[in-house]
Amino acid sequence: MNLKQLEAFTAVAEEGSFSKAAKQLFLTQPTVSAHVSSLEQELGVCLFVRNTKEVSLSEDGKKLHGYAKQMIVLQREIETVFNRTRKETSHCMHIAASSVPSQYLLPQILAKFSELYPGERFKIAETDSAKVVEQVTNGNADIGFTGTVLEKKYCRYIPFYQDELVIITPNSDKFRRLREKLLREKKQIKTGSENMWIQEEPLILREEGSGTRKEAERLLKKMGIHTDALKIVASIENQETIKRSVSRGVGISIISRLAAEDEISAGSILCFPLDAEEGKRDINVVYNKNFQLPAPAENFLRVVSKVYPKEIP
Repeated sequence: MNLKQLEAFTAVAEEGSFSKAAKQLFLTQPTVSAHVSSLEQELGVCLFVRNTKEVSLSEDGKKLHGYAKQMIVLQREIETVFNRTRKETSHCMHIAASSVPSQYLLPQILAKFSELYPGERFKIAETDSAKVVEQVTNGNADIGFTGTVLEKKYCRYIPFYQDELVIITPNSDKFRRLREKLLREKKQIKTGSENMWIQEEPLILREEGSGTRKEAERLLKKMGIHTDALKIVASIENQETIKRSVSRGVGISIISRLAAEDEISAGSILCFPLDAEEGKRDINVVYNKNFQLPAPAENFLRVVSKVYPKEIP
């Protein structure tokens, strides 16, 4: 018997589902099933009553559940005690994150992680999604956060937050009239001739390699707008620079609503929502499935699922 088996068992017991438990633990469903099955074999009992719709604890499972939770809590208490006395040579977790998750999602995760694991150290590198995946692939980062999916051979992507891309414009008479017209007609920006105004405006995009840029180009293509027809006046890495440039009339842009929320509320820029479905994108946590994650990284993944419980089915 080991703690991985007990963690899988308690997750299935509390979620009532092997698939939900797998998502919570950031494992595959077959792995969770194998942990539970091996535990049942070791104990010589059936821990769950299984049917086609749900999974519930058997009488033996109910007996084990309380003990299993105590052992998991004890493990975390031991880790906390010894983490406090860990030397500088201990593992420092390396996290690579693209700008949107780094600036708007990670702070809350880090606060919870530090509360639960006060002895852990971490280093965060903020870069574009392509470089995040590169660092995860070559082992320079334990965990990454991206706004798009790139290399799949070595990496596993787990969506944990659903973001929305929006078009932002200067808060000028011209764009206020356009927004009022669209609101009056109850239109979101979809495909069709009503989108021609986008390719007529100076456009500021994120830099090449950015997940936001990749998703923006994907959206424009679905809207019938080809990138070679756009008036791209700048490619900028820093989102603050993009927002300030838009507010001063340099051009329009497509960025994450998370990044633009404060300026939209303050009225320094205007927001044009995209199609309800097409404007959505997943923010992913990513790791190299061929490497063994260090214990702090495994704990970090669990904290992600606690702070942002599955918003994506």
